[in-house]
Amino acid sequence: MKWFVSLAAVVLLLACGSKSAEQQAMKVAQQGYEALLEGDFDKFLSVRAFSANLPDGYRDQLLTACRQYAHQQQSVHGGWQAVEATRAQMDSTLNVMQVFLLLQYNDGTTEETVVPMVLEEGKWRMK
Repeated sequence: MKWFVSLAAVVLLLACGSKSAEQQAMKVAQQGYEALLEGDFDKFLSVRAFSANLPDGYRDQLLTACRQYAHQQQSVHGGWQAVEATRAQMDSTLNVMQVFLLLQYNDGTTEETVVPMVLEEGKWRMK
């Protein structure tokens, strides 16, 4: 019986140290948008679902779209100041984790955006 209590304590400690699915998805979404903020469009694309096997032409189009989006945000808001993942919620109907990001712009405005996340080979990726 004593060994069972010890084993249960170890399992409980390990479980407390691991991040929840929501925390994991929030971290990936925030890292992706931080890469976008920094102009690292390849890194932003790398955390997108199914991005590993994109045809070169399509990948180039997505990178162009990222550059255009960043340019638009620069011209409208003076660029980004920061991004923060504020919460996440599992949508069991769509089988996605909805991550809420707060985007802070250089002109003092903020915007909340929702990033759908999916599990791809055991890792959270932006849909």
